[in-house]
Amino acid sequence: MIKIQYGCGLFAPENWLNYDSSVTLKLQKLPFVGALVPSGPFGRFPKNVLVGDIIKGLPLKENTVDLVYCSHVLEHLPLADFRKALKNTFKVLKPGGTFRLVLPDLEAKAKAYLDNQDPDSSLIFMDETYLGKEQRPKNLKGFLHEFYRNDRHFWMWDYKSMKKELEDAGFVDVRRAEFNDSAIPDFKEVEELRRWENELGVECRRP
Repeated sequence: MIKIQYGCGLFAPENWLNYDSSVTLKLQKLPFVGALVPSGPFGRFPKNVLVGDIIKGLPLKENTVDLVYCSHVLEHLPLADFRKALKNTFKVLKPGGTFRLVLPDLEAKAKAYLDNQDPDSSLIFMDETYLGKEQRPKNLKGFLHEFYRNDRHFWMWDYKSMKKELEDAGFVDVRRAEFNDSAIPDFKEVEELRRWENELGVECRRP
């Protein structure tokens, strides 16, 4: 069984092919000098993480993958790139293959904002959704940091809109998912509870 995770960050289970497109990862993979590249704020990429960009297409043959997983990746993509990611995910999956994802739940965060009586509720919403920006970069160092950072959210999703996008990309049997509720036990190897709590999970498959 071929199982892939893209946008894996530092969480790379041994039984999965784990891809990430981080600039830091690319530098760490360079011969000789890669070992000198400093770790990111959360640590160094595990050696089994592979360089791969779902937007450009992963280095995999079409119709060969059984399972695909991504956690808190798709919200970091502009809409056009998000749709490319879904298209490329669909391509690599075998017929009958399963795609499972988790990301922030815009509907839940919007309801929390509307129910919040705190005078700073809008500031809290913008901060929690990573849609706000406190200030513009003021120098070259700040500009480069802003350019290469990958924590900003470009497009947020609720279940209704995500379901439509997945169906438009060709996926079927789209359903809302919860932590470790898949009938396929292999997904338990790659899911982390902290990344699912109060978030939007979705599972679907390629027909």
